[in-house]
Formats: sequence, C-alpha cells, structure tokens
Amino acid sequence: MPPSANSRPARLRRTLLAGLIATAIVFPVSAAASPDVPAPAAVHFSESASAPERYAANLANLGEAARMAADAGRVERAAKLRAMTAGGTARFLSFDGRGTGRAVEVLGDLATADRIAVLVPGSDTTLDTYQRFRAGALALQQRLQAEHPRSAVVAWLGYDTPGTVSTTVLTADRADAGARELAPFLERLRRLSGDGAHLSLLCHSYGSVVCARTETGPRVTDMALFGSPGTGADTAAELPTSARVWAGRGSDDWIANVPHVRIGGIGFGADPVDPAFGARAFAAGTGGHSDYLRPGTTSLDSLARIVLGTTAPTEASHA
Repeated sequence: MPPSANSRPARLRRTLLAGLIATAIVFPVSAAASPDVPAPAAVHFSESASAPERYAANLANLGEAARMAADAGRVERAAKLRAMTAGGTARFLSFDGRGTGRAVEVLGDLATADRIAVLVPGSDTTLDTYQRFRAGALALQQRLQAEHPRSAVVAWLGYDTPGTVSTTVLTADRADAGARELAPFLERLRRLSGDGAHLSLLCHSYGSVVCARTETGPRVTDMALFGSPGTGADTAAELPTSARVWAGRGSDDWIANVPHVRIGGIGFGADPVDPAFGARAFAAGTGGHSDYLRPGTTSLDSLARIVLGTTAPTEASHA
C-alpha cells in the first residue's frame, strides 16, 4: 500500500531531525587521531590490592608503554605518555596503553578525602588528548582544595569514548558499555576511599549519557550533567540513581543547538537543563562546550560547590 500523504511529511521531519543531530554534534569539533601503537597488557589486581600498590604497578606499566611507543617510532604518543607520568608522581588506579587507551587517575589522597569527585569525559577523550582532560581535573582539584583540603578528584577515562566524527556518538552503545565499567568502579572506589566519603559524578557531554545509565549506590550523593546532549531519559526521576541530579549549560555552548529528540536508537531526547526534566539547575556562566572546568569560571565554582555540598539550586526544580 503506498504511503499516505500525511505520513510523508512525518518521515521527512524525522530524517531532517536525525541529520540535524549529526550536524550539530559532528561539525563543531574535529576528531582526534589515535595511532595503533604497541603497549603492554593492563595490570590486573586482586580486589584486596591497595591504592598505593595500584599506583606503583600502573606507573611502571605506563613507563613501559612509553618505551614501547618510542621503540616503534611513535614519538608523539611516547611523549604524551611520558607527560602522563608527571615525573613519576602520578597516581593511576588503572591504565591501559593499548588502542586509544584507558586511564583512571587520582588527584589528591583517597585515604583522607571525605569529598570525592569522579569526572566522566565525553567524546574524543583518549590517551592522545588526555592532558586536556587532566587539566580540567586538576583545576577542579585545586578549587576544591582551596576550600576543603580533604577532597580528591578522580579523572575516569574508563571506557572507549566515541569519536566526535562518527555514528557512535549518536547512539547510546558506547554509553551502555561505559556504564557497565563505571558502576563496579564506583564500588571499588568506595572500598579504596575513607569511611563515609561522599562521591559526586561530574559528567561532561557524552559522559552524561554514560552517567545516566549507571546504577549508583547511596555513596553517590550528587550527579552533575553539563554540556549534555541529553541522557535518553525523559526525566531525572528515571535515572538509576538516588543522587541529586544537577544540570547546567554555558550560554556559548554549541550543544544547545542539538535537537533534543530521539528517533529509534539515534539521539538522546529531553534536554537536561529544561525545567521539565526535573534536574536541579546550576549556574554555568557564559563558557563554551570545553570551558566548564576552566579556572576562574562560574561553572567550575558551581561544580566545586556541588561536590562540597554547598550549592543551592538556581531554580526550584528538583530531581
């Protein structure tokens, strides 16, 4: 039976919206290249392994990965890996130099911290772009320490992020895989940190899709979504967490132009900063998509206060 005249415009609208999603997400950012370089296998630990044991083994693994990259003539990757060691002082709970890579770094002292922020990055975050991600984590840690010395930040590159210029960034497949890694990590972090430490998830861009799919325990008190394309949920109440859910977006963030629709498995639906979503709004200032953790910004101050439990919502909506 031929399609009706009324169904043709509907299909056209769906096609156009899907195209707009792809254009809005893909156009503003270029993909980062991640060379295929040799690297040792990741170190596997028993559940009883302490944080210092993990730090030492992963730092050695990172050094070996840098050596292997240099021997293979991958000079740029080797230099980036050496930079990650921070002169032998970096603390990695996990590290895998294979492929685009994974790394989970601690800034601060988990043993004494009673406020811990876990940063979950978005697309194109790899070992090749790690210093950009780490710079934001360091800015947050310095902001927290200035007000509350018993705080720490975990830079969690614990999943294979999608490429910005790829179809994977339009679906939740990578986010679902990331959530399956993040949930058990949060449980391990609970055992490695001090008794009673409050955990906050700070989730940027595609990372907000990961967080929105992660089942969190009661130790996660707050989840902040920023620069988010949507979560796949219609409301904050649908997320698998008992944490307070926050949302913010800088006025110059291009992601505001992404259509908040979901067509089949493409797109992420409702806008988290829309009051109808039900998140607590936080002030994000005038920054762009990559500016949320820049020193001196309104957004960094708001996120730090969320971690410390000193921020009130800027609107009356609640998760």
